[in-house]
Amino acid sequence: MHIDLTGKTALVTGSTQGIGAAIATGLARAGARVAVNGRSGDSVGAALERLRGESPGAEFLAAPGDISTDEGVRQVLDALPRADVLVNNLGVFGAQPALEITDAEWRRYFEVNVLTAVRMTRAYLPGMVERSWGRIQNIASDSALATPAEMIHYGMSKTALLAVARGFAKEAAGTGVTVNSVIAGPTHTGGVEDFVYELVDRDLPWDEAQREFMRVHRPQSLIQRLIEPEEIAHMVVYLSSPQASATTGGALRVDGGYVDSIVP
Repeated sequence: MHIDLTGKTALVTGSTQGIGAAIATGLARAGARVAVNGRSGDSVGAALERLRGESPGAEFLAAPGDISTDEGVRQVLDALPRADVLVNNLGVFGAQPALEITDAEWRRYFEVNVLTAVRMTRAYLPGMVERSWGRIQNIASDSALATPAEMIHYGMSKTALLAVARGFAKEAAGTGVTVNSVIAGPTHTGGVEDFVYELVDRDLPWDEAQREFMRVHRPQSLIQRLIEPEEIAHMVVYLSSPQASATTGGALRVDGGYVDSIVP
């Protein structure tokens, strides 16, 4: 399958590193003009230098702004008034005993992981509808369906994202705009390495630590390894393409077979 996004402009939130950076790279290599977002101009500038070096000829631009705030959203919209593809990737995660999660933390996870996606969708969806073409994707998680006991605040936010995508897909029905969720499984990023070492012995070499984490904390995984960010990006690039025109309101899995065992 040849995917050509030439002439399309994409915004990937939280894309200075990890899954977001991999998605930005995948979209740019497919021909899209991709806006890279992070909270500060410095972080975005450093990411742009790295991404351009890794993908010569790909077109990236800066769209800095903390989109958990109204001012940050305005800053991004000033940099990118129009987008054909929106990938709501920004999110925070971490482990904490359920009874120790404060009200402030519950609010923070909902604000960052859910309301940012709502804000950005609200900003860009009308233009997509007016042009009769657009793609919006929320990066969710297997925790939306198989919520770990040590991160129920995170699981709550990702379950909410599934509802947000489904609802906006209905709002965009019949317009040529699709809205979907991508359910990502445990993925190998720098932040996840830190998370893994919160749960296993920090003295273990990384390969052993990863295996121990999957064995003890994610035994349902059928691939029995962490997913690479590029594997998430492949699904996102497809869903951003004209070829995915009949897929909307869905929750597509790139989870290594993780959630199937918990579905009744």
